[in-house]
Amino acid sequence: MYTTYILYSLKLKKYNSGQTMDLEKRIEEHNRGKTRFSASGMPWILVFSKNFTSRTDAILLESKIKKRGAARFLNDNNIPVG
Repeated sequence: MYTTYILYSLKLKKYNSGQTMDLEKRIEEHNRGKTRFSASGMPWILVFSKNFTSRTDAILLESKIKKRGAARFLNDNNIPVG
């Protein structure tokens, strides 16, 4: 199973999107500060996720989110945040 996700940092007021095979582990990595960017935004909150059976489909949605921008994507799909 593959998951496309959007996380939000209240501290930075920024979104982070991606795709993974293990969503729980990925969120933990963000909240452990694995990268400089993720460390500066802790804690990261899951605001959207969608599961897929193929990685290709997960990557396609991730690309769509990144092109549109996470905030606009969420707004376009009437997904409330915070």
